[in-house]
Amino acid sequence: MATGIPGAQHRRLLFGTKVDRSTASLPATTQAAIFTVTGGRVLVTSLVGEVTTAIQNQACNLKVTANPTTGTDVDVAANLNVQAKEAGTLLGITGLFSDALVGANAGAGVVPRNPVVLPVGTLDLVTSATNTGSVKWSLTYVPLDDGASVAAA
Repeated sequence: MATGIPGAQHRRLLFGTKVDRSTASLPATTQAAIFTVTGGRVLVTSLVGEVTTAIQNQACNLKVTANPTTGTDVDVAANLNVQAKEAGTLLGITGLFSDALVGANAGAGVVPRNPVVLPVGTLDLVTSATNTGSVKWSLTYVPLDDGASVAAA
């Protein structure tokens, strides 16, 4: 009897290694790391955030920025106003740096149509205000360099 490929193995074949970051409050009008890249470059195949505690009803722009150990920060996704995002809202990137972070409430989310190459450094969240609310993140990646890996920050 054929059983197919188990879910975790199927995900790994399609998207690479998965790293989860526990739910945490949004950074308070600042930039803060959510993942750390070490050992070389990685190809990010997905980045999904899930709002676990509704975000405060106050304007707050949120974006995702690559913060390399050597070189200059690059926005991986432009600003999204996360004001009053409900619990369950799924946040994601398209893979085009000029596109805003996507967060269309709890009904659905996106994964990148263009994978993103990250160098050694961190992947950060940047906020424009201090809002209550909490988000958990999952990232999938494939190492481009031998020994490259990603860990939750």
